[in-house]
Amino acid sequence: MPNAQLQEKLDTLPTKPGCYLYKDANGQIIYVGKAVNLRNRVRSYFQKSANLTPKVRRLVQTIHDMEFIVVESELEALVLECNLIKKYQPHFNVRLRDDKHYPYLCITTSEPFPRLLLTRRVRQDGNRYFGPYTNSRAVYATMDLINRLFPIVSCGKPFDGRPVQKPCLYHHMGQCLAPCAGLAEKSEYQQAVRDVIVFLEGKQEKLIKDLRRQMERAAEDLLFERAARLRDQIVAVEEVMARQKVISTRMIDQDVVAVVADEGSACVQMFYIRGGKLIGQNHFVLDGTEESADQGQAVQEFVKQYYQNAAYVPQEIILPCDIDETAIVEQWLRQKRGSKVEITVPVRGDKRRLVEMAAENAAHAMDQVRAELRAKLNSSERALKELQEALGLETLPNRIECYDISNFQGDHFVGSMVVCEQGEMNKSEYRRFKIRFHENRPDDYAMIREVLTRRLNEGKQGNPKFHRMPDLIIVDGGKGQVSSAMAAMEATGVRLPLCGLAKRFELLILPNEPDPVALPRTSQALYLVQRIRDEAHRFANAYRVIVQGRKQTRSALDSVPGIGPKRRKALLKQFGSLERIRQASLEELASAPGMNRTIAQALQAYFQSSESDP
Repeated sequence: MPNAQLQEKLDTLPTKPGCYLYKDANGQIIYVGKAVNLRNRVRSYFQKSANLTPKVRRLVQTIHDMEFIVVESELEALVLECNLIKKYQPHFNVRLRDDKHYPYLCITTSEPFPRLLLTRRVRQDGNRYFGPYTNSRAVYATMDLINRLFPIVSCGKPFDGRPVQKPCLYHHMGQCLAPCAGLAEKSEYQQAVRDVIVFLEGKQEKLIKDLRRQMERAAEDLLFERAARLRDQIVAVEEVMARQKVISTRMIDQDVVAVVADEGSACVQMFYIRGGKLIGQNHFVLDGTEESADQGQAVQEFVKQYYQNAAYVPQEIILPCDIDETAIVEQWLRQKRGSKVEITVPVRGDKRRLVEMAAENAAHAMDQVRAELRAKLNSSERALKELQEALGLETLPNRIECYDISNFQGDHFVGSMVVCEQGEMNKSEYRRFKIRFHENRPDDYAMIREVLTRRLNEGKQGNPKFHRMPDLIIVDGGKGQVSSAMAAMEATGVRLPLCGLAKRFELLILPNEPDPVALPRTSQALYLVQRIRDEAHRFANAYRVIVQGRKQTRSALDSVPGIGPKRRKALLKQFGSLERIRQASLEELASAPGMNRTIAQALQAYFQSSESDP
């Protein structure tokens, strides 16, 4: 039965579309759902006559509180549900494991002269994304092929067409139009970019037609060198086409989805068919599924979460089974694609054979994932047990926090906190600190004490970013750092297991113990603490570089009379970096937002004087 607080909310639920969020006794969000009618849907969980699955019964028994968000339509509710599940990753939802480790190719179409880049995150920034790809090796091979086929920038640097350097060897080899030297015609470069996009979309037949048309036009205009380059491109693209397998005569873009569930998780296999050709495949892992649960629910949740940030939505999505929300999901996908999207569930024929082939691959992928997970868990569990025994801890150190300090030449003081959970680094739990109290000189002991004091106080006060306390704290350093960390614990009244990792001999320093602990050189525990310490060092240095760069940029522009915070921000937004501001002409500086010719002259004079200083 719901408690009084929850029952009061159930009695006042509206009948409009929206999302509901269930919470446990600790205030943690454990389930997110959507409804066309919030009142009917939410109250159905708590009816005695409700025929609930074992998983939903466990959910209902755990619910302590709830929130709801009202929206205008079921489509808005679906979009909001996807965003909330991604944000909170509730335990009782079917969750697509974060796929940011999968590589994508990005064409920076938001720039005057677009580049081809590898990225691991799709952003809504006006650029074109392709993927995900199976592994980085396949991406680099594709990038290498594109750089040989199409004359676009291959050095990865952004250019706006102004000459800033001499053309490199790639230009002389005919593999780059050299926007860096101001030699690229924008129309020709944009055509090359369009050809790259068509190639990555798998539409090689269309690309070859376009290339043949360009080759014939170049020959008619007596541009024989350009015609020869286009001829070589056509030959190379035809070789790529010969290696691709044609599996459909419909010549449309399709995604094929198959799922295999086992032991509370599921493996989803996807085939990417573009223009009737199978151009790639990938597998994803879903958490929060049950072997006995409805397969349609797992497929439905995958479709919603995958296509929420997918780089591309095809014309047809082939599923292994029916889903409850076909109509609204199709409407949502149509909105994302900008044209019709059809969800089909074949029962026979070529499409069904594709689903069966994907299911077979999903089963193999599931076996591989389980084997890798078992190996990883065995290694992590062994390392944690070795560390527990070496330090004499009462419990297994499932959550380890490590702290490090970084500064540059007595300035730019920062601290880092990295978190290792179950033997794996959890980057979402990383935190960084800008040191507040110092005397413009390095003092690692005082800075470690400050960082630990701030962290522990935030945890005591219930800050959600720090509310989870560690099973073990590691500080980078020796006895001095450990003593400073102990002082922070005494000041905050929070006592936690603590050790330091001394760099020279990789010894573990314990508080109030005269002798350090030396882990065996081949032990998994030593590898684990070294990896955690190195990650804390990397994270601290990365933040220090950011702080250092901000301060240098601010100090350089703030030294110019007439440039305050607003003009400084406008200049950086207009030009992107201090170096580009330095290279800009007087007219470009004067025409920037908030600037005038007098202040632009003062800025140029400042840069000229700084360059002439010894």
